Amino acid sequence: MSTRSEAVLIDVVRTPVGRGKPGGMLSGVHPVDLAAGVLAAILDRSGLESRQIDDVLLGCVSQVGEQSSNIARQAVLAAGFDETVPAATIDRQCGSSQQAVHAAAQGIMAGAYDAVIVGGVESMSRVPLGSSATVAGSPMSPRLRARYPEGLVNQGVSAELIAARWGLGREELDAYAAESHRRAAAAWEEGFFDRTVVAVDEAPEARGDETVRAGTTASALAGLPAAFRTDALAERFPDLDWRITPGSSSPLTDGASAALLMSAERAEQLGLTPRARFHSFAVVGDDPLMMLTGPIPATRRILDRAGLSIDDLDAYEVNEAFASVPLAWAAETGADAAKLNPRGGAIALGHALGSSGTRLLGTLVDHLDAIGGRYGLQTMCEGGGMANAMIVERP
Repeated sequence: MSTRSEAVLIDVVRTPVGRGKPGGMLSGVHPVDLAAGVLAAILDRSGLESRQIDDVLLGCVSQVGEQSSNIARQAVLAAGFDETVPAATIDRQCGSSQQAVHAAAQGIMAGAYDAVIVGGVESMSRVPLGSSATVAGSPMSPRLRARYPEGLVNQGVSAELIAARWGLGREELDAYAAESHRRAAAAWEEGFFDRTVVAVDEAPEARGDETVRAGTTASALAGLPAAFRTDALAERFPDLDWRITPGSSSPLTDGASAALLMSAERAEQLGLTPRARFHSFAVVGDDPLMMLTGPIPATRRILDRAGLSIDDLDAYEVNEAFASVPLAWAAETGADAAKLNPRGGAIALGHALGSSGTRLLGTLVDHLDAIGGRYGLQTMCEGGGMANAMIVERP
């Protein structure tokens, strides 16, 4: 192996996304097999043998039940990879598979890897959100409660706090959500996702994203009730208007995604053409009560490290956990709304937690290809008040 290299992206794939509830189009597929499918697809498309892969790193948030016992290793074996291929599962909450990309790219740049498959999986229909926190008690330990005596809150409440702080009204939130569906539906209509979305053998009827609603309008969303208000929370936060609804939130989702990363030297040796190189990385911690504001300082940090401005970027994927997150981010960074999640975001395309980071990467690089762009930013808010950010560059 070389001692120093450039990390490049060779290919990226994902499943269609299904609604993360019983009866969703992917709910009958075991998450190990969901992940195995994208691993097999990315390897097959590259023409490589599995023995040529140094490691497999997959993100997954609820690592219990069917997603326990290092699901990355189970998926590698289920995909038919050689038993000598190792694997590890990563949890950085919603940014788990983006963190897998960071770890693999940085390992390549350090000379520790030549070729790595990264990705993620989450079956929220089979392993419900929050499952890992209910198995053996609460993660709020005595020391943590001593620091935050009133307790932390769920992400929906954090989205409400962000909306209040940045003065984001119900109409603005609903309009943003409707636009996410419009952009995603238009992308599907023009065949934008055809390059990246691969079939799921166990669910052959799954052909498109089940979460995209082409006819969504802001006026229709206006009739939805607030999703996260309770009497106890209303008493704790008496000034909140409670404007976040199911329509302005990302839906519970099933899905998997994978990407092949290599050193530039190994790609050249194998005759593979890189689609992008990994330019810069950042990860930050932020206020765990606001929780979802991390992309703001993460973006500032990565732009400073990269020596770029927001205007130098041709597109930005800012994960739409809730509409208030990218809207607050755009207000703070001065970003161009036309470049923000231009093919729709998680409100329409779903947020299969562990899978979302590599799903966003595929959308970002496909969009840069489509417009002939050079630089793209990807950043994700994460549970506990964190965020990852990275900049990719098309050759």
